[in-house]
Amino acid sequence: MRQLVKQGRIGSKQIIVIGTSTSEVLGQHIGTSGAEVVASEIYKGIKAVQKESGFYVAFQCCEHLNRALVVERDILQNYDLDEVSVIPIKTAGGSMATYAYEQFESPIVVEEIKAHAGMDIGETLIGMHLKKVAVPLRPTFRQIGKARVNMAITRPKLIGGQRAVYEIKTNIDHCN
Repeated sequence: MRQLVKQGRIGSKQIIVIGTSTSEVLGQHIGTSGAEVVASEIYKGIKAVQKESGFYVAFQCCEHLNRALVVERDILQNYDLDEVSVIPIKTAGGSMATYAYEQFESPIVVEEIKAHAGMDIGETLIGMHLKKVAVPLRPTFRQIGKARVNMAITRPKLIGGQRAVYEIKTNIDHCN
């Protein structure tokens, strides 16, 4: 998480989406062996970094809840999100989202989000919840337990073609 926050320049109140298969962490097929103990350990690590950096975290549910997201209610103050009526459980939401829902102070579930960055633990397919344009970030670690880890940050779209300028360069020599 610290690597993602640092390299993605994630600041206070920006959103990081987390997709996790606790089954994959244990070396099992996604959706078959969810484990609260795994979710608990991952949650602790994420929350420690969140406390340092102040970002919002969104935990993606599994496909049985259409990959909806568990977030704290206070995110609604800064982002135009639509709350949906569901409570994740291990078999419909997944162990990680369920654990997060139980730990949050004021949890809600939203159907979609446009996050600034994300971490995918166990190939849960978080891409639908990232802002355009997603840029892969190669973490120094590639696995948590037996699960593959992928990360992404986002950047604004580059528009305008060959005449467009994307960076302001200062060149004192050209001034006469």
